[in-house]
Amino acid sequence: MRGSLRRLIPDDAIRTGLRWKLSAAIALVGALVAIALSLVVHNAARVSMLDNSRDLADERIQVAQRMYESGRAQSFGVKVDDPAIPRDLLEKVAEGRRATYVSEGPHGVPDIWAAVPLKDGRVLSLHTRFTDRSADVMKDLDQALFIGSIAVVLGGSALGVLIGGQLSRRLRKAAAAANRVAAGETDVRVRDAIGGVVRDETDDLARAVDAMADALQQRLEAERRVTADIAHELRTPVTGLLTAAELLPPGRPTELVLDRAQAMRTLVEDVLEVARLDGASERAELHDIMLGEFVARRVAAKDPDAEVRVIHESEVTTDPRRLERVLFNLLANAARHGKPPIEVSVEGRVIRVRDHGTGFPEELLSDGPQRFRTGRADRSGTGYGLGLTIAAGQARVLGARLTFRNIRPTGAPEHMAAEGAVAVLWLPEHAPTNTGSFPMLPLSGG
Repeated sequence: MRGSLRRLIPDDAIRTGLRWKLSAAIALVGALVAIALSLVVHNAARVSMLDNSRDLADERIQVAQRMYESGRAQSFGVKVDDPAIPRDLLEKVAEGRRATYVSEGPHGVPDIWAAVPLKDGRVLSLHTRFTDRSADVMKDLDQALFIGSIAVVLGGSALGVLIGGQLSRRLRKAAAAANRVAAGETDVRVRDAIGGVVRDETDDLARAVDAMADALQQRLEAERRVTADIAHELRTPVTGLLTAAELLPPGRPTELVLDRAQAMRTLVEDVLEVARLDGASERAELHDIMLGEFVARRVAAKDPDAEVRVIHESEVTTDPRRLERVLFNLLANAARHGKPPIEVSVEGRVIRVRDHGTGFPEELLSDGPQRFRTGRADRSGTGYGLGLTIAAGQARVLGARLTFRNIRPTGAPEHMAAEGAVAVLWLPEHAPTNTGSFPMLPLSGG
């Protein structure tokens, strides 16, 4: 399944965190709302102050009219037939009505006009400017609105970081749990991993991923059982075929039949072993062995032409039968797909098997061993891709790590042909228990 994945996102795509996206979105919305509210409040306050100024001017022009008609001296700077009266205001007064008017004066300060027609046909007018006190009030209001807008943006950003951080943490936990499921940890559940009291859409996503993992696990288990059943059913007829072939008269045809029957029997046994390893029911039977001596004897029995070097001897606790299986499969793979000489080295708990062929295929280096896939044509040879799959499965039972790499000259580009392939088996510091788990190690100083 891992081998079928493809990168859909370009390498140069910009990666941003969810918390910063939410923070930016909330800050942007907060800024737009703050600006809109500030404009509305500013205009409403300005209109209100202008209305108050016009009402005040209207009251003053009425007082001035009564004083003029009673013959008393004028106040408030009232003028008669002022030539500077705005034309629009003059037209309203010509209709016989008292009116007020606001015009834009110099430097953007509004001018407040009030006028009233007199009985003798003349026009009494009052001209004032927007008061300094009103201008100061508007200035203070604008400053308060600006500070409030900044506070809204900062508060929204902090809220976005807080909410986005919580959501991002839950998604990261979900991704980590999903990766563990993809790595083969079937007991991991995404919904349990994200935890939390509040339920949201991430729980729906986790529940869907868990359901998908359960369905996939059931399907894989069904396939494993079918494979194991088929291989088990084939054992009897294949064994009978091999026995019957041994009774044939000597000759070239008999040798060909025996060879193919033996190959079929080996394939059936390998398929059965892969099915058992996939079932995760295999347990190691542990014994103490001297690793260098063990490897030297087994390699000499399997391939006398292979060179063995024991750089550092060590005693290990492991399952000799499974270790032998891993070692033999690595040797068989090197002999089948590589070129001599084959070199085996033991250094402490590390075993290396190297050939001098064209190297492992890139698919194996990136995805690991895959059953029934042997790589590219120049390294395919014969076989069904089960040897390294079994080796990797037996290494897991031993608690070991099996890695693969190609040998290239220092500084050589990746496209240059390799000078050999190396399989490295890293035996664990502490052997697995008979139940397949690992012992708990006390912390230093604890």
